Amino acid sequence: MIYWDHAATTPPFDEVVDTMAEVMKIHYANPSALHRSGEAAAKVQKRAREVCAAALDVQPDEIVFTSGATEGNNMAIKGAAMQYSSRGKHIITTGIEHPSVYECCRQLETLGWEVTYLPVDAEGMVDLAALSEAVRKDTVLVSIMHVNNETGAMQPLAEVGRIVKERNPRTLLHVDGVQGFGKVPVSLSGWQADLYSLSAHKFNGPRGMGVLYIRRGVQLFPLISGGSQESGHRAGTENVAGAVAMSKAMRLSRENQPELYARMTEIRELLLQGIRKIPGLALNSSEQSAPHIIHFSYPGLKPEVMVHALEEMGMLVSTKSACSSKFSEPSRVLLAMGKDMEAASSGIRISLGKEHQLGDAARLVEVLAKICGNLRPIIEREGNRR
Repeated sequence: MIYWDHAATTPPFDEVVDTMAEVMKIHYANPSALHRSGEAAAKVQKRAREVCAAALDVQPDEIVFTSGATEGNNMAIKGAAMQYSSRGKHIITTGIEHPSVYECCRQLETLGWEVTYLPVDAEGMVDLAALSEAVRKDTVLVSIMHVNNETGAMQPLAEVGRIVKERNPRTLLHVDGVQGFGKVPVSLSGWQADLYSLSAHKFNGPRGMGVLYIRRGVQLFPLISGGSQESGHRAGTENVAGAVAMSKAMRLSRENQPELYARMTEIRELLLQGIRKIPGLALNSSEQSAPHIIHFSYPGLKPEVMVHALEEMGMLVSTKSACSSKFSEPSRVLLAMGKDMEAASSGIRISLGKEHQLGDAARLVEVLAKICGNLRPIIEREGNRR
């Protein structure tokens, strides 16, 4: 089996697994405890925070440990909305965000906040003119992802940040960075980002750990009440082993990013060339997309048929966001990009990782061509019956 679903989750680095096991055995004490073991655990966690901060070129006190980006996105959006409601109750996002952002904003709408959902073009790029028009005096937050989890579209965050801050310097910019870190360059200062969310399991780290960057001076209403952990941002006993393991994954991913980008770009180009030659397939990812995600549709075919056919041939792919893939609705992302219902209902996502080689990509193209050749007569018959 060749695993082509790294956008859903990644296998952890061997060093990360070893580190987490070691810390769990040695530093099991509560880092908030006053005794010697607790202090040792606190020191280890402090060092992990410093490593995470260095990987993002920020300060350690701007790093908050979370359970992942779903929590981080909710903390950023709801926390900002509630903290700064006196400034206004207007939020801006896009129609192609991950469910942990999109549904969070939908929930705030039921509580009285106004949300503007920016349109995107056929390649999934946000309309910057619409963004400029949308930012108002009462706009508390703009939340726009770095890399789209379905198509790989990369947003022009430097331009986004410039527009937001020129229109209203007090408006906060939140970036869901889940699919970008470790694959493409990240510049929180260049983007003028105030908040930035990550999940460790997307960059070969442990599940159940994440980072929320909160720029100095920004306050968030805490969603989890209790103790004073994480500088009051998130109550609960700290996951020391998870933090240390994640920090190692962040360091390794940051160091390996340039080499990985070059290799995945080469593999992606081979896949794109192959997919374009297969009759019936329609690419949804653009040439400017992130190097690790390729998305295509096979109109007229249920995506699960293609997923299972590829699995039988030793290739593991997915349909859309892993958080939504078990539901049969058409892709909200593809519909927002102007795709028709058939294309939006038949999407397949291929996502690359550190272990892939050119030979794997050639094999995948070969298998795809064979499967499509076998399925085409069936699809044509079904089309004629309609």
